[in-house]
Order: sequence, then structure tokens, then C-alpha cells
Amino acid sequence: MPASVPGKPRLAYPTVVKGLRWLYSHAMARLLLIRHAPTPETGTRLTGRLPGVSLGDAGIAAAEQVAANLGGTTLKRLYASPIERTMETATIVGAPHGLTPIVEEDMTEIDFGSWAGRSFGQLRRTKLWSTVQTVPSQARFPGGESFLEAQHRAVAACDRIAEGAGKATVAIVSHSDIIKLVVSHYLGQSIDLFQRINISTTSVSAIHLHPGVPPFVDVVNGRGVLRA
Repeated sequence: MPASVPGKPRLAYPTVVKGLRWLYSHAMARLLLIRHAPTPETGTRLTGRLPGVSLGDAGIAAAEQVAANLGGTTLKRLYASPIERTMETATIVGAPHGLTPIVEEDMTEIDFGSWAGRSFGQLRRTKLWSTVQTVPSQARFPGGESFLEAQHRAVAACDRIAEGAGKATVAIVSHSDIIKLVVSHYLGQSIDLFQRINISTTSVSAIHLHPGVPPFVDVVNGRGVLRA
């Protein structure tokens, strides 16, 4: 540690930490990124943007648990991807807060093109699968979008939502890859590392944002009760 400058008191480390905690807690918007509850096809088929994929009984129960976990948190607004499973999850999460989800198109699922509807077993046997997992910056889904395009629109949406939130907490219900891409961006990672992040169904990730201040990623893939 460098020596103090003569005549200038050195700021104590605990004081700096307390100041940062105050900033993150009181002067920045907090975005809660919630992955949708599971559907009967989660983990077996890449449903993507396909219509008609809704929550089953297990998914509804999981969404209700998220709502309970957020019971001590005051939400100013609630946004959701327009896909059925995210809107259904958001409706359940927002009910105790008296919030109706606002559709946010830029937080929608990745456009997987011709991959949508195929089983993960089939997709793992394609040549593109290795690129998707190890060098996603070079991946574009056939007839769909790239990870870079998806990250750009999702991060822009989060920045826009945070700017309008002031110092409040807002929730966004979205999808695994979208949340992973957003978290990776605010951590300052290369997009080629984003697949190292795990985002489970109904998990909550918390990010503090404010113009001119470095972002602060507070929680990733949280599964329990969120502190207020």
C-alpha cells in the first residue's frame, strides 16, 4: 500500500466502503432481473419465441415463491418480455405489489431462428453448438440474431429503465441468456465469457445503475429471500 501524501489525511478503507454502500443503496436504481418460472419443456426443448408455451402447475408454484421472496421489497415498476412464460411469471410476481407488467420488447428472448423448437439433444450435435458455448461472439443463429445483437438491445433497455427509475427498485422478468448477457456486460466481461454464468429459473439477479457511476452487480442467480 502506498504511503500517505504528507499533509493529506489518508481516507480509511472502511469509510470508502461505507460510502459506496450508501451510494448503491440510496442513490442508484436497482434492477432485479428475474428469470421466468419453468415450463414443462424447460431444459428439454429450445422453445425460444414460440407461442403457446405456458407455465404448468410447477411453474405457477415457483412464480408464487418468487413473489413471496420479494415480499419485503418495494417495487416501483415491473417489466417483462412479451413471451407467455415471462408475462405469466411477471403477473404472479407483481400481484402482491399491485403492479401489472409493462411489456419490454428489448428484453425478449433471443431470436434463435431455425433452432427454435428443436430438442437440446439435437442441437448439441450441430457444428454451431460448440461456437455458441465457447466463442459466442462469433455465433449467429440460422435465420435469427447474434448474441452481440441480443446483448446490445437488452443492455440498452436496462440503461433506459434504470434512468427512468431514479433511486427505486424495478423488476424485469426475462430469459436465461438475456440475463446472462446483461450481467456479463455490467461485470465488464468479454461476451465470450457469458456462458460461464448460471441463471436458474425464477432466480433473481440484482444490479445497481446510475449515470456516471460504475455499475454494481450485487446478486447473481439469487434463490432466496431478497433483502429490501
